[in-house]
Amino acid sequence: MPVYAATIFLSAFLLFQIQPMLAKFILPWFGGSAAVWSAALLFFQIFLLVGYLYAHCLVRFLRPKTQMLVHSTLLVASLLALPIIPAGHWKPALGKPALGTAGDGGDPAMQILLLLGATAGLPYILLSATSPLLQAWYLRTRAGVIPYRLFALSNFGSMLALLSYPVLVEPKLALGAQAEAWSLGYAVFAVICAIAGWKSRGREVPTSSTAPGGPMGDTASGDLLQHDASLIVRPTAGAIALWIGLAACASTLLLAVTSHLTQNIAPIPLLWIAPLSLYLLSFILCFEFERLYHRVVFLPLLAGSLGLLAYGDTLYENNAELKRLIPALCSALFVCCMVCHGELARRKPHPRHLTLYYLMVSAGGAAGGLFVALAAPRFFTGYWELPIAMVGCVVLVTCVLWNAIRGENRRAVVRVIVRAAMIAVTVAFAIYLGNAEWNKHREYVLSARNFYGVLRVRDNPARRYYTARRVLIHGTISHGTQLLQPGSERIATSYFGTGSGVSRAIRAKGEASALRIGVLGLGAGVTAALARAGDTLHYYEINPLVAQIANRDFGFLRACPASKRIFLGDGRLVLESLPDEGLDVFVIDAFSSDSIPIHLLTREAFVIYQRHLKPDAVMALHITNRFLDLEPVVAKAAAESGWTGVIVTDDGWEQDYYSPSDWVVLARSATIFTHAEFQDGFVDELRVRPNFRPWTDDYSNIIQILK
Repeated sequence: MPVYAATIFLSAFLLFQIQPMLAKFILPWFGGSAAVWSAALLFFQIFLLVGYLYAHCLVRFLRPKTQMLVHSTLLVASLLALPIIPAGHWKPALGKPALGTAGDGGDPAMQILLLLGATAGLPYILLSATSPLLQAWYLRTRAGVIPYRLFALSNFGSMLALLSYPVLVEPKLALGAQAEAWSLGYAVFAVICAIAGWKSRGREVPTSSTAPGGPMGDTASGDLLQHDASLIVRPTAGAIALWIGLAACASTLLLAVTSHLTQNIAPIPLLWIAPLSLYLLSFILCFEFERLYHRVVFLPLLAGSLGLLAYGDTLYENNAELKRLIPALCSALFVCCMVCHGELARRKPHPRHLTLYYLMVSAGGAAGGLFVALAAPRFFTGYWELPIAMVGCVVLVTCVLWNAIRGENRRAVVRVIVRAAMIAVTVAFAIYLGNAEWNKHREYVLSARNFYGVLRVRDNPARRYYTARRVLIHGTISHGTQLLQPGSERIATSYFGTGSGVSRAIRAKGEASALRIGVLGLGAGVTAALARAGDTLHYYEINPLVAQIANRDFGFLRACPASKRIFLGDGRLVLESLPDEGLDVFVIDAFSSDSIPIHLLTREAFVIYQRHLKPDAVMALHITNRFLDLEPVVAKAAAESGWTGVIVTDDGWEQDYYSPSDWVVLARSATIFTHAEFQDGFVDELRVRPNFRPWTDDYSNIIQILK
């Protein structure tokens, strides 16, 4: 038992350590957005399914000794993939469309899947196969064992890995060191996994065993019954469909709630960890402590949780509300997962069908991932996957309870009434959610979606002390505002008012001659209002949908008299590919969203920026952020590059269409800061925080800059 337990625990730990590590490797290549995490998580779900399929086929079709030989051979072959570091040729190139797209390069999901498959495909498949495969092998060592406890141990290892990465691994080790440590751990795993296979060689599966549940594995009491092999009933198609449905619903809810948190509430990368940890915790509790799940307790909690999820996106107004809402939504997700996984645990089959069971559960998880990560961005214009998952959860509960009212002492009319009531509740809930989502959709002039999220355009009418305006929204963040009045195309609004750092920098530099201005991040194109005739204005924008909306639905670009050009692609990669831009002013406006592209703030990124700047150029970085204090990151990077700077805090009170903002303005020489534009009380010296470790492509630590 210790060998099997140690192998399963280590495999699960490595499985969930490699996920954030690999995702962090490739984040700089694909824009650093939350969508990259979604695509990476989809890869891990798909290859988990492949691993479970491999384990099922190995146990189902090969004899024990052959299983051990095949698996040991693949373990040795997988060592050739070490260390696990993505190859540089997978990095997107300027002007080269992403794989699987129509040519606009806007959706790199397929390229991410192929990249991760080429980098860690075989090791990940073998790690994924470990839990079901070794549970099947363990059944050969002794009769009457209950292997499902090893499944709970596997999920515990996964959760421990997930929680330890941002707290212990990421702050202490650079990415290269993480890859080396992980590779060493994988080599240890390969050895002990081969030992476990050797211990089970030549043994046949027992003809009888002790297993939870009845022949169909569907008892609420959890009593243990003895079964002869001849009495073992193969799971029906309905039972298998229910396995898949319950697993798919939990997976869809996980990804949908996580997307809701990171896109609509507080898109902080750390929020990926909490929902996934609760998802795994529900697995552990349901499979290790079966009697913990009681319908009489959790079904009423489910009703309240679905109600909370339905209202969740309308309950927050400020950060104080937000701090209460995030744990509330995570708690609601946990209850939903407890119901789905609790019903899954009640339906565990006889251990003879163990690998089939895990395969179907994994298939459901992958189906949920495909729906949220691939289907939803292509077919929906909003975040419809969450209400769909909520309705699916109610439908599954209805299926589970369909035959709960039974027995000779139950009248047929009672069963009919109860079933009709369940159907009515399900339909009413679906209509309510659909109507609520549709009403929200109607508030916007435009709602469009792609790989990078949902973009909405809304017209706000004039109110007292409030000018009518059109706003571009991504999640809860405004990415540009235009006044709804003639001539407003040349009025800078929101974060770019006359007191903002970027406006001061452009006015100070533009007194002498025309400017070459580069802007990383287009938004609605408000910065075009700051450029003049004779200026050259270059934008670097990763999202092609943003460029379409800025050109079509806002007037800043059309009205700008400067020479303009938009380069599509990740800003850093675009600048890395371009020849010297010779910029007088370089603006980075990519951090107002709280899911910041970390790779734009590293030491290596500043080296790339400097290559495109004239010796007397200035750089303005927009660091307004609700949850992250970016000043020490920028200050350290500037100091290491030999730059000096100031921070400009604009309260935005001058006009009702201005927004409060924080800008860091940098220059090689402090002479520019003697200009009158930087001589008032809103300008302060940029200071380096003592003992602050600089961010590099190998190292970053979000925790140290949380507000």
